[in-house]
This record gives sequence, C-alpha cells and structure tokens, in this order.
Amino acid sequence: MGAVKARILLCVLFLVIVSLVAFAIRYRTRTPVPAIEVLPLPPSEPVAIGTPLPPPPTDPVAPPPEEMPAAAAPEPAVSNFVSTLNLIIPVAGVKPEQLIDTFDAARSEGRVHDAIDIMAPAGTPVLAAADGRILKLFQSERGGTTIYQLGPNQEVFYYAHLAGYAPGLAEGNNVRQGDVIAYVGDTGNAGPGNYHLHFSIAVVSDPKRYWEGTNINPYPLLRR
Repeated sequence: MGAVKARILLCVLFLVIVSLVAFAIRYRTRTPVPAIEVLPLPPSEPVAIGTPLPPPPTDPVAPPPEEMPAAAAPEPAVSNFVSTLNLIIPVAGVKPEQLIDTFDAARSEGRVHDAIDIMAPAGTPVLAAADGRILKLFQSERGGTTIYQLGPNQEVFYYAHLAGYAPGLAEGNNVRQGDVIAYVGDTGNAGPGNYHLHFSIAVVSDPKRYWEGTNINPYPLLRR
C-alpha cells in the first residue's frame, strides 16, 4: 500500500514539473509589443459625408500654357541708321526743290502710298540711290518693271514703273551710288504717259524677304 502511494505522488510531482516548464517556455518566447504613442488630432471643422475634397494646389509661378504671353516678333530698328543714310535723288537731273512728298497719299483699295513719285520725262536715267546690291528684278502688275536693291544698312530701295533696265543689269550685281540702273517709264498701273519713278525705302529684318519691311519716308532723306 505504501508503494502505491509513493508512485501516485511521483506522478503528480512529475505533472507539476512539466506544467511549470511549459509555462516558462511560453512566457520567454512571447515578444513584447512596444507601446504606440497616439498623438492628439488637431482641431478641425467637421467634414460632412459626401463633401468633395479641395483640388490639389497649382503652381502659382508657371501659368498654364494657353496663358503664356506670345513672344513679340522682332521689329527692324529703323531709327538706328536713318540718320546715317546719305542718299542722292535717284532720277538724273531732278533737284530737291522739285520733289513732292506723297508718302501718306491715299491710293486705291484703301492703301497708303508709302513712297514718293518723282516726275521726269520718259527715258530719264534712274540712278542707284546708295551703294548696294541688286536683290530682284521683277515684273509686277502694279509696279510694272521694278528693281529691289539692298542698301548698306538692311534697307531695301524699290524702284517701280520703269521703262527698262540698264544694259547688263542682273540680280546679284553690286552697284555704286549714282550708277545708272534703269530708265523712267509708265509701266504697271502708272497710267499711259504718266512718266515717273515710284521710289520707296523699307527696313527689313531678313533680306531674303525683301518685299516685307517697315516703310520710311524717302522725302526728308532726299531733301536734305
């Protein structure tokens, strides 16, 4: 009887020891969870359910592409050289006091003349107003037989209503002031017998586009 009690006591003691070991193992393998600090939310106005969120902020420095200002087209600097132009009257024998300022005179289709007409008999020599190069010899409906000459300062001299060109004149020729380049006529819309030279000056930014430019009045330049 004593042996049976001893065995029962050993079994109970064994079960207690196993339970203690299992509890110790479970406690040592559990990873402690760090405490999370919860910050208080800043006070704000309540947002109603369904209220749309505000749009994302836009860059206040760069305006949208459609609002970017267009770059201004370069304009020829007229005043930079007008005072330096030294021209002669481009019609032989015409004196300064014979010139008439027709630069602002009205023309057909609402146009402004933008040139002066120098009256002279048919066949009077037309002279190069300054040194330069012949850009274009052109037959025009309005101007008739015409010459475009590039001057020394990016200006284009335009001679129109010519009876014809001087012998040997060609595009690309260099001419000196006073050279005979053509003869006074009445071609184009001048009208039969209305012999004169239509003379204009335009400042261009690109000599290849010699027909475009800012017109300046030749009258005060030829009168001085």
